[in-house]
Parts: sequence; structure tokens; C-alpha cells
Amino acid sequence: MSLFSRPGFDSFAESLAGTTLVDQWDARVAKVGDKIFALLTDGENRLCFKVSEESFEILTSLAGVSQAPYFAKRKWVTAQPKTDLSETDVHEYLTRSYRTVSASLTRKLRAELGIVD
Repeated sequence: MSLFSRPGFDSFAESLAGTTLVDQWDARVAKVGDKIFALLTDGENRLCFKVSEESFEILTSLAGVSQAPYFAKRKWVTAQPKTDLSETDVHEYLTRSYRTVSASLTRKLRAELGIVD
């Protein structure tokens, strides 16, 4: 199931400890501990997610990937369904985004959410 579809996105997000899904900003938003780690836009089915500074530079040079509007200064990208990234790559980058954001939570909250370090 494609991560660029709502069922695929929801299934992926729900497989990660401590995540919640909400509809916000005309998008399906995945959060961990009330912090956003990914979103799927309605209609165009574009994915937005947080990346490292190095990945930001590399990914934004690929076809189908650009700086995420409103999030770019915080190193977020938007990937379109027809991106040069493989489904495996997209899955890995979403997992990294989750790990980056969940690592910023307090140790106590991570434990409450069942997130294993």
C-alpha cells in the first residue's frame, strides 16, 4: 500500500509507538507526543516530513521533492507521488522523521508512549 495514499499513510503511522493521526490544515497529520513528524496533503497526496540538514540539501535537488511550504526553515520537505524516491526510501525518511521528532520528547513521555530508545 502506497504511503502517498491515506490508508497507506495511516497504516504506516499507526505502526509506530505513541502516534496519533488528526485531520488538520487540509491534511492528514501524524504526530508523536503532540509533535508533527509527517503529513499527507488532501487532494494532491503529497507527503511532508522532517529531514536532517544534509538530507534536505540532497532531497531538494531531486525531481518531485521540494522545500515544504511553511516548514522549510525547519528542514522539512514535500515529496510528490511521482518523485525520484523509491517507496522504500520514502518509508525510511518517514521513519527517520519519526525518530528525530520522538527523540526531542522527554524521557518520561517517551516511556509513557511506549517508545523504546
